[in-house]
Amino acid sequence: MLEIKNLSKTYGNGVKALADVSLNIPKGMYGLLGPNGAGKSSLMRTIATLQSADTGTINFDGIDVLQNPNALRRTLGYLPQDFNVYPRISAFDLLDHLAVLKGLAEKKSRHETVNALLAHTNLFQHKDKAVSSFSGGMRQRFGIAQALLGDPKLLIVDEPTAGLDPEERNRFHNLLVSLGEEKVIILSTHIVDDVAELCPQMAVLAGGQILLQGEPLKLVDELQGQVWSKTVSQAEAVELEQQLPVISKRLFAGRTVLNVFAISQPQGFDATPAGLEDVYFSTLFNSRQRQSA
Repeated sequence: MLEIKNLSKTYGNGVKALADVSLNIPKGMYGLLGPNGAGKSSLMRTIATLQSADTGTINFDGIDVLQNPNALRRTLGYLPQDFNVYPRISAFDLLDHLAVLKGLAEKKSRHETVNALLAHTNLFQHKDKAVSSFSGGMRQRFGIAQALLGDPKLLIVDEPTAGLDPEERNRFHNLLVSLGEEKVIILSTHIVDDVAELCPQMAVLAGGQILLQGEPLKLVDELQGQVWSKTVSQAEAVELEQQLPVISKRLFAGRTVLNVFAISQPQGFDATPAGLEDVYFSTLFNSRQRQSA
């Protein structure tokens, strides 16, 4: 269990990245969903001991993370949003180098671990190729391989599927699912489908604050009967956005599909099944409405 209590962080330029964040994150996959600039990476970097917090506490399996960061680092795997590599170094040699840095000193067992992780991430056949030549998806899978060195109990992956094509995204999802339920795995993302497909627990973060948390299926069920849809022209869409609580819009066959969040049925709209995207967008919409009130 990862316990975060009243965590706040303001940067030197005055940007308040985190504001009194509290979360209890159990074993298994946990989705942290929020738009770009929401504070997700700030929270991940703080949990990963890459930056300090102004106030609050973080505890993981009896470790006071902010007071004893080295103890957490021994059981932490981290795939940051931007994962850079050395040029012209093969996947095997780079992962072996990172394993040494992780404390895996005995050569034979270290090489066995490196080969096993490359196989687990479906990269063994590419082990002699430079990681700098890998596709985006292959590089992300290599990132997971390095994050799994030392068999960490806490794994953080920050925006792991951004920019991946659908095939690589599916491969990456299958890899995350294969990690099992014995680790605390935090998936930080702005992609709703990633959370919907992978995470039995989630939270929505925006403006440095936790707006919503719970089980995706229950949150979706609570929204049923409150989402209404209509396909309109772009001109009609602009007009309706001024009149109704539009939580999302998308294009379909050159026309605009509006989803509205309302207790009663707006005129001309039809009921539509709610999804996690509607939960997410309605949460952000309500937050913006409170801030502007």
